[in-house]
Amino acid sequence: MWQQSTLTLAPRPRGFHLITDEVLAALPQLKAVQTGLLHVFIQHTSASLTLNENADPTVRGDMERHFNMAVPQGAPYYRHDYEGDDDMPAHIKASLLGASLSLPVTNGRLALGTWQGIWLGEHRDQGGSRRLVLTLMGE
Repeated sequence: MWQQSTLTLAPRPRGFHLITDEVLAALPQLKAVQTGLLHVFIQHTSASLTLNENADPTVRGDMERHFNMAVPQGAPYYRHDYEGDDDMPAHIKASLLGASLSLPVTNGRLALGTWQGIWLGEHRDQGGSRRLVLTLMGE
C-alpha cells in the first residue's frame, strides 16, 4: 500500500515547533498499517524537519538559540539578502537539519521513542504556511 497526501501547516513564528499531532491527524490511514514507513518531506528551502525532544519545550528554545549563534543573521560575508537578513541563515539552517524524515510504522503507530517528536524548524521571521508531503507505505 502506498498513499500520499499534502499537509499545509499554518504560519508559525521563527523557532522550532512540535508538529507530531498535526502529522498524525492528517494520516487516519496510518492505523491500518502493520509494518511500514512514513516519509515526511518539506517543500521549502528556509524551513526544516528534525526528530527530537517532545516533552520539554525549553529544548526547542535552546535549539533556536544555538542555531542563531552558530548561523548568525546579517553576517557580512552573506551575498544572498534579496528577501531580508533572515533569508540566507534560514537556507543554511535548513540544509544542516534537512528536508525530510523517514519514520517506521509498527502496528498502526509511528514507532518513535518515548521522548521523540517531529519538529518543524521555522527559520524565517515571516516564513508563512509550510507544505509537507506525507508518503505512507506499508502493509
